[in-house]
Amino acid sequence: MKRRSFIKGSAALAATPLLAGTGLRLAGAQDLSGKLALWHGWTGAEADTLNNTIIPAWKTANPNVEVEALAVPFDQLKNKFSTDTATGGGPDLLIGPADWVGELATGELIKALDDMATSEITDAYLPATIDQLKFDGKLYGLPESFECVALYYNTDLVKTAPKDTNEVYSVSAGMASGTYGLALLSNFYHPAGFLFGFGGQLFDDQNKCILSSPETVNFLTWLGNFTTKPGLFQQNDDAAISSLFKSGKAGMVVNGPWALGDYTGALGADKVAVAPIPLISESNNDPAKPFLGLKQMMMNNNIDGDQATLAFEFMKFFTGPESAGPLAEKNGHLPANKSIDISGNEIAQAFVKQAETATPTPTIPEMGQVWDPAGAMITAVLAGDQTPEEAAKDAQDKINKAIENM
Repeated sequence: MKRRSFIKGSAALAATPLLAGTGLRLAGAQDLSGKLALWHGWTGAEADTLNNTIIPAWKTANPNVEVEALAVPFDQLKNKFSTDTATGGGPDLLIGPADWVGELATGELIKALDDMATSEITDAYLPATIDQLKFDGKLYGLPESFECVALYYNTDLVKTAPKDTNEVYSVSAGMASGTYGLALLSNFYHPAGFLFGFGGQLFDDQNKCILSSPETVNFLTWLGNFTTKPGLFQQNDDAAISSLFKSGKAGMVVNGPWALGDYTGALGADKVAVAPIPLISESNNDPAKPFLGLKQMMMNNNIDGDQATLAFEFMKFFTGPESAGPLAEKNGHLPANKSIDISGNEIAQAFVKQAETATPTPTIPEMGQVWDPAGAMITAVLAGDQTPEEAAKDAQDKINKAIENM
């Protein structure tokens, strides 16, 4: 299998101006009619914006087109789409992350858009976001936003963002009883920036997993010592970690722009601030390098003709200023469309700053085999069930075995 071309530098995202013209043809510019089925895994404030702002705006511009949106639990979404689409069904459109592209394209489940996505259309987006949606030279989606995790902090509890992990420990140790400094979601995705900051890598040039390395062991050793320090907390439960932050029981969490609406709704916008993840004191003050991902829309490979044309019109609407603008304003999304100006948004700019050191999420099919074993690796170390060396080797072996069986 030919390797796709990865983003060459995430700094290109932050450096690209966000003021250029869109180049998109507004929905409603032609007489559209029909029905579209859309599946997504959004919840909370994001789902509210989709259901109460975006789809109604589309309906106003296109009164003869019905859009039926179905929310599927995110951890079930890809499998449900794959199963239904492989048997000739599935929705017309799917919202999902960029790292699904390689797997879904290889399975011929999503449609290549090159015949519809002219250069006039693709020029409307940040170039790196278009590049990340290409697989084997073909374009398989339109980007709505790019994203990475950064450090949220409650300004009532943490006046200034810590510049490095030593300051995190100091701030956390000074918290009042019953309140944590940093509450860390201990899955694989959220702490991965520390792994890459320590120098860990996922794949070699042949797409073979190389997770078992001294750098990964150093990361796991550091993470294993995390909860021994006063005022720090970890749990592999997103709702529990967010609840601590929203209730004022944790001063800091690591999360992405998708959490902004829920956090400001709970605490008030004046109490929520964002900064890049603190430098890693235990690794020569190297920066954390979290996953850089995309939210994007893909088209079911089963549809064609007029239905594909209709679906593509909604894709342009969803990734254009009429939709991406409200998602940026209401939910803190970092728009891939260059026509949307976020220069005056301090929180958005903090995520853009974090993106300068982020690690592009691989979109090769092999990436799909990483998440569960890598998450289990962290769980095993934190539970004391395996040493960092044992857990890293076990994860690497399981990932490579799964890759061989693909």
